[in-house]
Amino acid sequence: MKVARILALTVALFAFGAPLCLGAELSQVVRTLEQGYSNLNDLQADFNQRSTLKTMKREEKGAGELFIKKGSGKDAMFRFNYSKPKQQIVSNGKKVWYYLPEQKQVMVMELSQLFEAGNGVALNYLSGMGHVSRDFDIAFAAEARDKKGNYLLDLTPKKKSPAMAKLQLLIAGAAVDEFLSKGRPGTPFPIVSSAVFDQTGNSTRIEFSNVKTNRGMESGKFTFKIPAGVEVVKNR
Repeated sequence: MKVARILALTVALFAFGAPLCLGAELSQVVRTLEQGYSNLNDLQADFNQRSTLKTMKREEKGAGELFIKKGSGKDAMFRFNYSKPKQQIVSNGKKVWYYLPEQKQVMVMELSQLFEAGNGVALNYLSGMGHVSRDFDIAFAAEARDKKGNYLLDLTPKKKSPAMAKLQLLIAGAAVDEFLSKGRPGTPFPIVSSAVFDQTGNSTRIEFSNVKTNRGMESGKFTFKIPAGVEVVKNR
């Protein structure tokens, strides 16, 4: 389904192997990520997104603000407010609304549809409800650290999915250092950027900034009121 595929690549932001000679071991980076996420209740962040469509030799860019509130089971709530291009993707944990204001159209689907055919792996990770070491085979990337000392991880889903061949996560080196020195994560969201690659070579990369966690977030932020005069398209 086209909408499910778009959402799976997008939300996938928004979750490892030999140790490095210098820096943390793979297991320590993974624990920084997983234990931090266990303390995540809600997340607000700005993002910049770049999607590469390999078969069409085209690149698309986007930016905006995202909100995530952890739910129980698969009932995570999320909102992506895109400023470029103008659009919104909202879920109350049950339904998903994909609003395109310039087309005066909103597509509506059940959240459970995202989990069909393995699409839910990305969403499960991003919302903090998954365990990356359970769902992925994990290793350091070929270049395990960037110039700023952040750690780059390659994650391959244990269950094959057309929507995700590989997930890459850049983990903040400062967060890992704090975990090593204190024995506990200092931040629930240590991810600097994420990248999702599908089976055909398309990719979507998201960089996060101005991250705020566990500030308390009202569930009302994740409801969508359909504007008057907008066409409603239901995906089944």
